[in-house]
Amino acid sequence: MFALPWIAGLIALFLWWFSTGAILCAVRHVDRAGQRARLRAVFLALPLMLGGAAGFMLTLGDTSLASIYIAFISALALWGWIELTFLVGVITGPNDNHLPPATPEWERFIRAWGTIAYHELLLVLAFITMLILARGAENLFGVLTFGILFAARISAKLNLYLGVSKINTEFLPGSLTHLPSHFRTARMNWLFPLSITALSFASAFWLERIFDAVSPAHAAGYALLGALSALALLEHWFLVLPLPDERLWRWMLPEPNKTQATRLSEEAR
Repeated sequence: MFALPWIAGLIALFLWWFSTGAILCAVRHVDRAGQRARLRAVFLALPLMLGGAAGFMLTLGDTSLASIYIAFISALALWGWIELTFLVGVITGPNDNHLPPATPEWERFIRAWGTIAYHELLLVLAFITMLILARGAENLFGVLTFGILFAARISAKLNLYLGVSKINTEFLPGSLTHLPSHFRTARMNWLFPLSITALSFASAFWLERIFDAVSPAHAAGYALLGALSALALLEHWFLVLPLPDERLWRWMLPEPNKTQATRLSEEAR
């Protein structure tokens, strides 16, 4: 059953929704608990990272259906842990200040990079390490999964920097309230059509590979990658379309600690 491409696609959809909600829920709890809870959350989530690393390594030489699913989930686990370190404010960047008004464009770019620099470098390091370890391996679905997430993240962040019409800051914790000041609201930017086109081609490419797969296990793997690319495409459309995408997770999250968020926002200023 799990070899069926449409089943694999639904599993990818569920894992995307569930993992995003789990991270947002953890971040909301940390935000309510205070600053000391940040490091504790990252430490308690270390098994997620270690399990992801182990699963990725152990499946490199095996292309069975189970190993392809494990590789996919392992890459999501590694990605999720790194995202958690950012969203709780542990690994971000050297700049935690709001963007001053009338900042020149060159300085705005440097300041914006400074808000996420350490986190992006960690992602690059993780991706390069995975590429090196996966060189010559039979099962590349783990590194391809991480690569899709990495490319989609870079594209989304650049679009937020250049300007999009819908910026959702509802789920940002108090420690990252300075981030939206580096975004720009605009009807369109030059990169967005390119991002949409690239992600559309990526989705079609992986879905087309399903029909040429050498085995049912590979077909399921390509379905997982195709669904993930399609979800990245959907997330990009959420940046410009007036759709209430926040409702997908809002119902499962505790109420934000408004007092804590306000205090942290004032400190960042």
